[in-house]
Parts: sequence; structure tokens; C-alpha cells
Amino acid sequence: MYMLEKTKEYAINCHKKVNHFYDTMPYDFHLNMVYETAKKFKYLVNEKDIENVYCACWVHDIIEDARETYIDVLENTNVTIAELAYALTNEKGRTRKERANDTYYRGIQKTPNASFVKLCDRIANVSYSKSKGSSMLKTYKQENPNFIKKIYVPGLEDMITFLEELLD
Repeated sequence: MYMLEKTKEYAINCHKKVNHFYDTMPYDFHLNMVYETAKKFKYLVNEKDIENVYCACWVHDIIEDARETYIDVLENTNVTIAELAYALTNEKGRTRKERANDTYYRGIQKTPNASFVKLCDRIANVSYSKSKGSSMLKTYKQENPNFIKKIYVPGLEDMITFLEELLD
């Protein structure tokens, strides 16, 4: 798990460098929540892929939030992790809907394990929003049917059910 420790350190440092926070906490608070969610559902991931998936949890926001490029991620990790980070990077747009458009979701669906990591991210965000009484919870509830439709790949039904129950 050398790559996991290396990737975690890389992600934490990049987010610190740009002074990126999750609510009032250092951003690694969110990244760790995503990673812990992945550990909870690891039985849905092929064992040979698990380390790269765990690493992707740490770098899933690094391109859009920490000014890193695909090449930066590739140089600090490996091609699989870089591809996951790239697939999980929002498109350019003025609104949330423009940034999470059909091209973005197609990239997630066609990249192995990207839907898994995106579900981990959404579960972490919903859990946090619910615990804090955040107004984002309403947004996540409204988006959920379309979100699930757009990222759906077979085999992740347990995560989808968990997310839907969390949103109830």
C-alpha cells in the first residue's frame, strides 16, 4: 500500500497549497470521508483494483480544486489513478448543472471504478450535509434520480440503496 500513502500525502499537500477547505475543516477531512466510504463498500471492487480505487478517493477532486493537471496526477501516482481523477473532474461551467453535464457523466460511466468513487464522494457529501443540517441536502435529494441514472453501472446497487436511504 505504498502508493496509497504516497497518494494520500500528495492529495493533502496539494489541497493545503491552495488553501482549500471543506466547510471549515481542512480538505483532507472530506477526502478521508470518501476513503472510509470506499472501505465500507470495498467488497464491490475487484481485489486487484482496490489500491488504485482507494488512491482515487484521495485525488478525486485534485484537478478541479487544487490546480493539478492530469500529467501532475500521473507523475505522482499511476495511469489508472490519473484516469480516475480525470474522469471525476467536472467540466468547465458557470453553474453546477453545466459543470456536471452529460460529457462528465459519460466519462465517469466509461472509466472502470469511477462510478464507485463518485458514489463514495456523494455518500460522504450527503452524510456530512445531513449531520450539519446543510441546505445542500435538499440539492442532493433533488439531483439524486438523475445522478443515479447518469452514473449507473451494474454491481453498485448496494451503494445506491445506501445513498437513497441516507436521503430519506
